[in-house]
Amino acid sequence: MKKILAFVVTLVIIMVIIIPAIVIGLNPSNRGDRSANQKVNQEDVTIHVYLADQDRIVTMSLEEYVKGVVAAEMPAEFEPEALKAQALAARTYAVKNMVAFGGSGLPDKPGADVSSDHRQSQAWQDEIKLKARWGPFNYERYWSKISKAVDETRGEIIVYQDEPINALFHSTSGERTASAKEVWGFDYPYLQSVACQWDQKSPRYSDTKEFALSEIEQRLGADAGVVAAVQNGDNSVLKVLNLTDSGRVDQVRIGSKTMTGAAMREKLELRSTNFTAELKGDKLVFKTVGYGHGVGLCQYGANGLAKEGKDYRKIITYYYTGVTIKNIVGS
Repeated sequence: MKKILAFVVTLVIIMVIIIPAIVIGLNPSNRGDRSANQKVNQEDVTIHVYLADQDRIVTMSLEEYVKGVVAAEMPAEFEPEALKAQALAARTYAVKNMVAFGGSGLPDKPGADVSSDHRQSQAWQDEIKLKARWGPFNYERYWSKISKAVDETRGEIIVYQDEPINALFHSTSGERTASAKEVWGFDYPYLQSVACQWDQKSPRYSDTKEFALSEIEQRLGADAGVVAAVQNGDNSVLKVLNLTDSGRVDQVRIGSKTMTGAAMREKLELRSTNFTAELKGDKLVFKTVGYGHGVGLCQYGANGLAKEGKDYRKIITYYYTGVTIKNIVGS
């Protein structure tokens, strides 16, 4: 009798306590943060976006967010395969930052994963802004094209050693992309310099900008002594001291001041650090090649590759060295 009673008690414990605990543990919605290595149901993937212009946080589908990023960051006229490549970069950036996947979110906006402000995250635009930008007649056509590109890459992200990468991108590289190390000092094996000859039709490929010497001093500081140097007959008032591995300006001397090419680009609002300068009278004329920091995916280069028949996977694995593509969405 005691054996039977013990058996019944054990059976009740198994059915009432142990089995429900196992079922609850297997339910992804009852777990804490998940990593990007775990697959999820596509309906589960939502992202919290800080709308900078409205100062509020909204929740939306990750895929809808990616559509808004692609629309904001890349010309809708681009080839579908280039739009797909941009979709992967945008989705990867989002997943890497999402708290649900172990990311840090937006530090200064608790509860937000990303911001709609490109200075904080990556640009994102809603239907109202896109209609104003594209016009009501182009909106449906462009939105349908971008939606198709995003839908056909649903859930796909770029990984290196099975971890989401820092999916950096820029407009126009000009001859070569830059490595992350030469721009920021941090080396990533997948953000290396690669040749790029497919962006030469970019409207931002080259630019010329003139500055009066007095304006140069205002922007760089009077201690540069630019005006005085020229008045004293120094016609080589600006001298590039050395270049980075990709051919961009690393260090430059102007007047009596030495600074990085990145600092000069920022202070003079140049399009890139791939620049030369020539003194003409009381002006310095800067000529730049490329637009942006030059690291990662070159958007106009991606479009050029797409026009040559390369698909988005080939584009991604060209600009990001040694990466693979995986899907975070379960079947």
